[in-house]
Amino acid sequence: MDKTILQAYIDACELMEETEKEIQKLNRKKKTIIQTNVTGSMHEFPYVKQHFKIQGTAFTVKEDSNLRYEEKLLEQQKAKAEQIKLHVEEWMLTIPSRMQRIIRYRYLEGLAWKQVAARMGRKATENSVKKEFERFMKNF
Repeated sequence: MDKTILQAYIDACELMEETEKEIQKLNRKKKTIIQTNVTGSMHEFPYVKQHFKIQGTAFTVKEDSNLRYEEKLLEQQKAKAEQIKLHVEEWMLTIPSRMQRIIRYRYLEGLAWKQVAARMGRKATENSVKKEFERFMKNF
């Protein structure tokens, strides 16, 4: 396990959110119904004027199949991102609590090392927390 997996975790979480938004956008597009009114008359005498309401979706069968395929790909992308997220969370459970806090503050919350040190308390400094993390990752 190295620092790149922590970056992958952050990216996976963001990707899951973005993918979910894209899926919702596709679903809204599929549910969009267009409706209009048309006027017509009978073919024979008396020519009585009639009004009809027509409604339906705005896309064709081909577009519908493309939407379904795109939704399937997005679901696969989301599943892969969830797998990365779970892998990192499992790993986090195996490391010491102090290191979990450092990693959570630095990588998951995106705090600067100075802010991490302030959150850690106990006279921790920016450099001490950074070195502690670097030593842990080097030895892990």
